[in-house]
Amino acid sequence: MNFPQSERRVVVTGIGIISPNGNDLDTFWQNVVGGISAGAPITHFDTSNIPVKIAAEVKDFSIRDYFPTIKTQRYDRCVQFSLASAFLALKDSGIDAETLDPDRSGVIEGTTISAMESILKAQSGYSEGSYKGIRPYNVVGGYFGEGSSTICLHLGIRGHAVTYCAGCSSGNDAIGYAMRMIQRDESDVMLAGGSEAIVELMHAGFCKLKTMSERNAEPKGAMRPFDRSRDGFLLGEGATFLVVEELMHALARGAKIYAEVAGHGRSCEAYHATDPSPDGRGYRGAISRSMRDAGLSASDVDYINAHASATQLNDPIETEAIKGVFGDQAKRVSVSATKPITGHLMGAAGAIEAAICVLALERQQIPPTINLRNPDPRCDLDYVSPTARNYPIRAALNVNAGFGGRYACLTLKKYPS
Repeated sequence: MNFPQSERRVVVTGIGIISPNGNDLDTFWQNVVGGISAGAPITHFDTSNIPVKIAAEVKDFSIRDYFPTIKTQRYDRCVQFSLASAFLALKDSGIDAETLDPDRSGVIEGTTISAMESILKAQSGYSEGSYKGIRPYNVVGGYFGEGSSTICLHLGIRGHAVTYCAGCSSGNDAIGYAMRMIQRDESDVMLAGGSEAIVELMHAGFCKLKTMSERNAEPKGAMRPFDRSRDGFLLGEGATFLVVEELMHALARGAKIYAEVAGHGRSCEAYHATDPSPDGRGYRGAISRSMRDAGLSASDVDYINAHASATQLNDPIETEAIKGVFGDQAKRVSVSATKPITGHLMGAAGAIEAAICVLALERQQIPPTINLRNPDPRCDLDYVSPTARNYPIRAALNVNAGFGGRYACLTLKKYPS
């Protein structure tokens, strides 16, 4: 069954990635389809007193490679990742920000802990020297809107500037929000995505929650979605921004088009602060709404990039939710989990995985689920393991789940379609 769509179609015309797997598209994609994990011992802080000593960190990054005169102490690493990624996306799109109509463009950033470094530095300064110990730029940087406003400031984008937080669904929702603004004729061009940095306190908090893999001796093989031996995720960091643009606007300027953003769905199951509902209603709601928004049925979708957090609860519930939506089509659809390769980027997970779906559609190649050696019998779909697969993908779903029972799904289509 098909459903009515907006007459204003939305396409992706630029991609910018700062990731543990590379800071340019070709390197990133080769590592993703090659199943090369960025898991490694943590180098940014001392892990001697915490149980999880591995993560997927961004390496060989300096914001001055993109903005030579910037004062690096001014911005948290999360904001630096945002800024560099947005710069790369705009460059890839071929758009000169100075030519953008301020009333028809803007930035939407998804994140969860963007300002945490600044807040912790301000608290440390205050504890050591009262208010005189607080640095002004830690005050300015200590709010979650810093990323989107900094992108606008340095790239000269004078339209909308929005920061969106919905836990680990933030990146998906940011892109969906941008899609909706274009469909509703509020804008023509939007930079949308997400950013996150690994902060010691948050990493320690996830240790306390026991949501991360403790296989410190084998960081690249630590995260094992859908496997019997799974024991949690590998934390990651980085940023991904997409230039999403109204189709006629893109065609008029002769833009390269990667894929179409066709639908967005979200849900909140109101079940538990961290655990998914056993009946999978959050997943089912977001997936069904996104497909309905795109006017697609189960038979139209060929690939799903799953949330796949490799926790004991999540993976079988997500599997059952997919089967609940797709019925007898479920085992036909290719499903893969790319977090074991990139790490779990929290608020940026949806953004980097949306970019993976876009590249999969453009290059007609499905990334693998690595480290799946002994599948959980409750996880019985086609998880594209152990290697990537060439396949004629028509439409892809990007699924993410966040704390607080939040779920989000993007539907992306091959272009032209």
